[in-house]
Amino acid sequence: MKQYKAKDIRNIALAGHGGDGKTSLAEALLFMSGATDRLGSVPEGNTVCDFDPEETKRHISVSSAVAPFEYDGVKVNIIDTPGLFDFAGGFYEGVRAADAVIITLSAKSGVLVGTEKAWKLATAQKKAKAFYISKMDLENADFNKVLEALKEKFGSAVCPAVIPVGNVYVDLITKKAFTFDAKGKSTKVDLPDDPIIEELEDAINEAIAEADDELMEKFFEGEEFTEEERFRGFEEGVAAGIIAPVYCGDSVTLRGIEMLLHEFKKIFPSAEEAASEVAFDADGKEVKLACSEDEPLAAYVFKTVADPFVGKLSFVKVVSGVLSATSAVTNSRTGNPERLGKLVIMHGKTQEPTEAVGAGDICAITKLAEAQTGDTLCDPKRVVSCKKTDFPVACLRMAMYPKGKTDDSKIAGAIARIMEEDATVAYENNAETKQQILAGLGEQHLDVICSKLKSKFGVELGLEKPRVPYRETIRKKVKVQGKHKKQSGGHGQYGDVWIEFEPTESEEMVFEEAVFGGSVPRNFFPAVEKGLREACKTGMLAGYPMVGVLGRLVDGSYHPVDSNDMSFQMAARLAYKAGIPQAGPAILEPIGSLKVVVPDSNTGDIIGDVNKRRGRVLGMNPVEGEDGYSEVEAEVPMSEMHDFTTSLRSSTQGRGSFTFAFDHYEELRDETLKQAVIEEAKQWMTEEKE
Repeated sequence: MKQYKAKDIRNIALAGHGGDGKTSLAEALLFMSGATDRLGSVPEGNTVCDFDPEETKRHISVSSAVAPFEYDGVKVNIIDTPGLFDFAGGFYEGVRAADAVIITLSAKSGVLVGTEKAWKLATAQKKAKAFYISKMDLENADFNKVLEALKEKFGSAVCPAVIPVGNVYVDLITKKAFTFDAKGKSTKVDLPDDPIIEELEDAINEAIAEADDELMEKFFEGEEFTEEERFRGFEEGVAAGIIAPVYCGDSVTLRGIEMLLHEFKKIFPSAEEAASEVAFDADGKEVKLACSEDEPLAAYVFKTVADPFVGKLSFVKVVSGVLSATSAVTNSRTGNPERLGKLVIMHGKTQEPTEAVGAGDICAITKLAEAQTGDTLCDPKRVVSCKKTDFPVACLRMAMYPKGKTDDSKIAGAIARIMEEDATVAYENNAETKQQILAGLGEQHLDVICSKLKSKFGVELGLEKPRVPYRETIRKKVKVQGKHKKQSGGHGQYGDVWIEFEPTESEEMVFEEAVFGGSVPRNFFPAVEKGLREACKTGMLAGYPMVGVLGRLVDGSYHPVDSNDMSFQMAARLAYKAGIPQAGPAILEPIGSLKVVVPDSNTGDIIGDVNKRRGRVLGMNPVEGEDGYSEVEAEVPMSEMHDFTTSLRSSTQGRGSFTFAFDHYEELRDETLKQAVIEEAKQWMTEEKE
């Protein structure tokens, strides 16, 4: 593929709800442009963009994919993104690298949550937007119904560019009509006599006029726009976000695809127009990066593939300058130089070597040592950092356990590789619960991760509900004796202490001494403290760490020959075992701070759900910048939050989001729940011993 200037490059992401035809549209565009010689099918698992074994097996997209094609003198980099919410990482990657977003939606199902999310993210990142109504040949497909739903949801920016009238597709910009043969080739026909055409033309003229002052003046004077003016108005309106054109077609029969191909050059913004970015230098000052080959190099790493067979691939968008295999580059995050591998143009999974890539274009680099998703590779003379993508936070946590004999170091290494290519995966080795925690965006996300770990790295894992890190404390003050005496020939062992235990506000054990006289020599105080601290690691109810306990040494006795540090440590432990059961021991459960953002219509459902989980709602506030959304704040026991991700997605159809973090501990007063915690702890201890 030849090199293109930024003015002749279009970077376009396909986004939308899962199953609405993004990958099929990409396949149709590649086929009709001549980039492929066959039309692949998602059900048959032979598309260019769904090449991962998990994608072909499940018939869904689980990551973003790049596939370029050439048409009408421009290069179009299509970025196919996943529509399922579990794989939102690929969706965020794709939109970040694009200059425009085509939001696909089905002519049968219409506007869904994925449509809304795609619009919201594209708007937040200031990308040009368009809609493509797919599956027009399905039974019960209703273009007009979907168009009205788009207008109702997204307002006056929605502007039809192509509409179906019977079997004819009408281009409202050029005022031309076409039919299509079995291979998707168009034939011009007479414009149908339908009042809807004139009605929509008026709406288009009004939208075009808003995009350009000169055209606005002409519109008010009642003059008709030329075809060139209509294209200019559309192009300016799309770039400014004033117009979101609506196209339609069918990716199986290929009807309407050719009409969309013609629009890429005339309507969608070029990389030169849209790819400029604001970056930051080492002092945090803003630096405007112009999309020009004459500028110093700056390339943003928007995606990473870490495959044990293919090797590491870093997908980059060249923001400014020219990237070549011999370029001297610095990673702005590490401050270190990066040694570049081969530069390749990606066609799905196929690699095409290239010598250089200019500003505005996309490629992949092999074998970068330190580069991660979100890094900026730049000219050492101008070290800048592009804004990183804010990925969704992993919110579904599961404990991993190996199936069979799997080395722990092998597990950690494999997870690290998975995290390298998926920024929405989190991993934690919890020393307290002795579990390895894997976190993702949903059940299907974690299932795919486990499947990849097995197929790519030979690590087979199972998932289970993670343990909750409870604590134990006391509620009363007691005074007890701990006496350790042992004689076994020669020197014996003797330690005798009286200790007062009482509750305290501290989150750990507090040691004090109030010994009068020499009943316990001062040099044994550290041994008593050590014995108590060791004992507090294991509570007397369920074996959880003991907190909020003050242990005060008040008296005791010693033997001039048989007393030593170990004897007093043992005496302190005996006092602990004797005193804690008398001091009103209690279980403390961790309480988390929950913040849920949901549509206003769902706040009642969320408040009810929080109450069922023994939570306390603290307040509710409107979300700034998001009309119709509120944030519910609450405190909820961590033990009740395991399935909240699934519950929230179900109740809000995927519109809701939340953050949840540990806040404090509270006493678990429910006796039934308390006994359940104790029994569960005993079971875990038994399993660990086995």
